[in-house]
Amino acid sequence: MKFVSRKLLSAVLVAASLGIALSACVPLMMGGAVMGSLIATDRRTSGAQLEDEGIELRAASRIRDNLGERGHVNVNSYNRRVLLTGEVPSLQDKQLVEQIVTRVENVQSVVNELAVLGNATLTQRSSDILVSGRVKAGLVDAKDLFANAFKVTAERGTIYLMGRVTQREADRATEITRSTSGVQKVVRVFEIISEDELRNLLPQPAPEPEKVKP
Repeated sequence: MKFVSRKLLSAVLVAASLGIALSACVPLMMGGAVMGSLIATDRRTSGAQLEDEGIELRAASRIRDNLGERGHVNVNSYNRRVLLTGEVPSLQDKQLVEQIVTRVENVQSVVNELAVLGNATLTQRSSDILVSGRVKAGLVDAKDLFANAFKVTAERGTIYLMGRVTQREADRATEITRSTSGVQKVVRVFEIISEDELRNLLPQPAPEPEKVKP
């Protein structure tokens, strides 16, 4: 039995923590202060966020009912657009999974990136956790991006980027991801919006109070 080094274990835990922090809708508290830079406003409506959660749960349940232990399928939904990643044993299973997910309520489109391969090993999955953690950290460090606008998924060294972003944001996030150690390929599953749409989505500053004349 091989033992995991303390350094590798720490990196895995940090990566997992980053994933939770970036996907959660509640603020991360540190020393009593809200880490606002990590928790940017989600660009989906509250209704779309709830629907995405429901889509992921229903799709995963139905896939399990049909495939059982055959294959390893991840379901990620963003603004009702579903990304399928992982491995299945045959092309027929790949098509079956897509058909199952297409019929799930509220799904608008499906991007099927399932590979016809044996299931990824624990080592490969651990590596994906580390790589996705590095990508998320890079997006947090970028001062010209809202990290929470992006959903990051890793499969066998390929990074999938989802979100409602402008073309500038999409290109910048892609640049950061491609330069991240361990990333072999970047697949963009973005919904591109205009700069005007982005301005309308961002919180507006409160108006200054009128000065009372003496």
